[in-house]
Amino acid sequence: MLLSTLAVTVRRLHDTDRSEWWLLIGLVPIVGAIVLLVFCLLDSTPGTNRFGANPKERPLRTPGIA
Repeated sequence: MLLSTLAVTVRRLHDTDRSEWWLLIGLVPIVGAIVLLVFCLLDSTPGTNRFGANPKERPLRTPGIA
C-alpha cells in the first residue's frame, strides 16, 4: 500500500509540474503534510508540462472503435 500511495502522490506532483523530490517535504512534521495535501488538491497544469500532457485534456478512447 505504501508503494501505491507514493506512486499516486508522485503522479499528482507531476500533474502540478513539481518534481518527485517534493515528497521529502512530507518529512517536516505537520507543515510538510499540509503542503503535500495542498499540492495534491491543486488543479493540474493546463496543457503540457515537462512531465507530459495533462490527463484531463486527453481524449477518451473507446475500446473497439477506431
